[in-house]
Amino acid sequence: MSIKFPIHPAHPERICWGCDQLCATHAMACANERSPHPSELFGDDWLEWSEQQLAGSAHSDVITPADHPAGACQTNGHSATPSPA
Repeated sequence: MSIKFPIHPAHPERICWGCDQLCATHAMACANERSPHPSELFGDDWLEWSEQQLAGSAHSDVITPADHPAGACQTNGHSATPSPA
């Protein structure tokens, strides 16, 4: 059973957030360096920011015809499709 990850901990600097053990900074079992809580790295709105990033990247690799109109692949007057030999 995994530990529920706190979204807004009272004192994130006192705990290592690198694994499910959530060790105190003076007794880390898994590493020599402390892993910071996401709120320390990205601010208090880290959860909303991460959800927006995930929502934006979910479809970023899919190109639809509406996103890629005909002729959009031309640069410097040259077509992106090879000409017949």
